[in-house]
Amino acid sequence: MKSIKLKNIPERVSKKRNAGITMVMDKGLSVRETEDMLSVSGDYVDLVKFGFGTSYVTQKILEEKISLYASAGVAPYFGGTLFEAFVVRNQFEDYLRLLDKYKIKLAEVSDGSIEMPHDIKCEHIHKLSKYVTVLSEVGSKDVEKIFPPYLWIELMTAELKAGSWKVIAEAREAGNVGVYRSSGEVREGLVQEILTKIKGENIIWEAPQKAQQTYFIKLVGANVNLGNIATNDVIPLETLRVGLRSDTFGFYLGKGAKYISKKK
Repeated sequence: MKSIKLKNIPERVSKKRNAGITMVMDKGLSVRETEDMLSVSGDYVDLVKFGFGTSYVTQKILEEKISLYASAGVAPYFGGTLFEAFVVRNQFEDYLRLLDKYKIKLAEVSDGSIEMPHDIKCEHIHKLSKYVTVLSEVGSKDVEKIFPPYLWIELMTAELKAGSWKVIAEAREAGNVGVYRSSGEVREGLVQEILTKIKGENIIWEAPQKAQQTYFIKLVGANVNLGNIATNDVIPLETLRVGLRSDTFGFYLGKGAKYISKKK
């Protein structure tokens, strides 16, 4: 039996996606919680980041969780903070061995917690890209560090050239740094200027808050790449993407709608 379809629902790119990516933050889920999350949301999750150093302190169940994600067509990877923890201790080769041990095919390179010359960061991206697919994060976790738009563009351009598959716009799990003000408000001028030089499909915008997700969906479209999504926000985000939540309800209706939504 065919499913009944609504008109004017935007077409979502199917997995395996290069655009419309949803990256979820796993901050220490149990095996059962991982199974439950995937049973409901697996079709809508593309990447899972083991946030900060959580993978290091949950090694007892890590292998089993990685297997669950892989079986669901979800690519798991270690958060950039763990990469920094290895690099700052001069253990880059050990980090490579860690990726190999767990058969992780994706790696995040960041410098949000340490001071790393950008050319050295790009060298790490280039080296890692020979072994795995690389994501690199741009922006600082320090709320006092505010990069001007031209610098965001320069850094992103250089990291993509060095071998990053996507660049991640830093926001932390709270969504209050980087491309956001401390209140969580989007730095709209910054975002729009970045998009004049960097293709949207090459950026994953960390957007843990609903208002942030709504902004990027309305700016870029249903197939914008969004990250740092909480595990219980995957389904709500998907309804935002396709106009089945009040915040984006009227966004795709067009002129043929019988009643016009107040929210556009």
